[in-house]
Amino acid sequence: MPRAGESCASACALSPRHLYPLLVEDEASETIRYLTGGVLVRVNRITLKAEPDLATSWKVSQGGKRIRFKLREGLKVLRRHSFFRLRRGYTMQQLMDPALHSSTGDAFRSAEGKLVTQVISSNEIEINFPAPVANLINLFDTVAILSATSPQKEMAALGPFYFAERKAGSYIQLKRNPYYWKKDGAGKQLPYLDSIRLDIEQNPEIEAMRYKRGEVHLINTVYHRRSLKSFPPIALPFVMPALPRIQSSSGSTRFRVRLCLHTRKPGLAPQIFRRAISEAINRSDLARIVYRGHAVPAIGIISPSNKFWFNTGLTPHAYDTSSALRRLQHDGFQLQGDILKDKAGNPVEFSIATNAGNRARESMATMIQQDLKKIGIKVNVVTLDFNSLLERMTQTYNYEACLLGFQNVELDPNSQMAVWLSSADNHQWNPSQKSPATQWEAEIDKLMRAQAASGDEHKRKQYWDRVQQIAWEQEPFIYLINKDALVAIAPAVKNAEPSVVSPANVLECGDAGPGTLRTYGPPFRQTDDRLQGQTTRPV
Repeated sequence: MPRAGESCASACALSPRHLYPLLVEDEASETIRYLTGGVLVRVNRITLKAEPDLATSWKVSQGGKRIRFKLREGLKVLRRHSFFRLRRGYTMQQLMDPALHSSTGDAFRSAEGKLVTQVISSNEIEINFPAPVANLINLFDTVAILSATSPQKEMAALGPFYFAERKAGSYIQLKRNPYYWKKDGAGKQLPYLDSIRLDIEQNPEIEAMRYKRGEVHLINTVYHRRSLKSFPPIALPFVMPALPRIQSSSGSTRFRVRLCLHTRKPGLAPQIFRRAISEAINRSDLARIVYRGHAVPAIGIISPSNKFWFNTGLTPHAYDTSSALRRLQHDGFQLQGDILKDKAGNPVEFSIATNAGNRARESMATMIQQDLKKIGIKVNVVTLDFNSLLERMTQTYNYEACLLGFQNVELDPNSQMAVWLSSADNHQWNPSQKSPATQWEAEIDKLMRAQAASGDEHKRKQYWDRVQQIAWEQEPFIYLINKDALVAIAPAVKNAEPSVVSPANVLECGDAGPGTLRTYGPPFRQTDDRLQGQTTRPV
């Protein structure tokens, strides 16, 4: 049983893509940033409220255009480098450099122009943005402060742990930061644990066996109902209490599976074709068969559990193969026997890529293949290791369609700027556009910038509702299912509290007493599945 001074083991399916904290996009990288990075403010994963961290206080003014921080005194990074040299705006300058292509930085870009950082005093700093930034204070939860002077560069830890060791494809070892600033109520320096080991394990069945043997203490996602047989009763699903603007219920997770059709590929671009594909997929069967009823059909960008921001006027796309064929025939496609042909008489065929070893997504891809065969479309299922799949999605763009799970990291729509702006690198169906390729993408650009610059929550809600409506109509991502949250927590882990904000299965080094572990953000994940496209982060 892990106790103070001992180690805790968790697992992640994939190695982190980036250890540089300003380029974090995947779940494993975010977990490491969360455990090692010091931030000015920390969003409490239970209350969803911003709390002091490296900054003791702050003041937002000019409607979100300016923010002033008062910094904590006496902070040190490893090897006793003083924090004072970190105060000159180095981190924000690096983050907002367009050449970095940081999705974290994109959330701060509500308008063109440069930010200005000003040192007010020895422990005060002010940041001025070219335009108001909505949800400004919460965005700093994802900005790990860097050192401009430490020889350890981005590895200079201001968080509870520091990066100690990495064995490629096997594990990552984090060790206790002896200079971490935080103490418990009795004055004892935190964290209690000496180390955290993150094992890389892509096979959930092996992960379950290791959990039963006590080698792994936390599992973030139990994939199938049948997998519950591998776990003792304490690992059964948590029931999350009601939180502001969100409830726990079946299908309420923020993790979705979706399909993305690459619109630069010939034949996959027309909106009519995407809508027909969507109608031909039986989402209810995916939820019932693949997830054993632990999922519901998805509606759009966010799930109904995000009570305030969800557009209640939207409903799931109906399963209707007859309507799908009518759409295609209206656009010049013809069903000849059991083969659908385009206007030029070519058989319609494309490939769906998904990550190898994920049985749920492999099963979904096979079922989608069978569904689309009913309207004469031949689908080839291609499985790739996850890093190769991400490379095709984000670098080479060598794919026709991709099936992946995506997780909304935050409840606020501002966190999705990196996906929905047409100029963004993560605008995956047609990334990094110099100007919007379509009128509807231009409208989304305008709406996303408007909501990001508004201080009126109700106006932001109107803008975001319209973005959801456009995405529902155009379907650049075909949203498939919202998964239930099934997690496993070993008996050694005490005071576990479910949360809706990632990272999920990481340990709080805060107010848990000696001999206990406390999850800082829950062993709880929200998810949905679609034919690919990224809503924030692929997992």
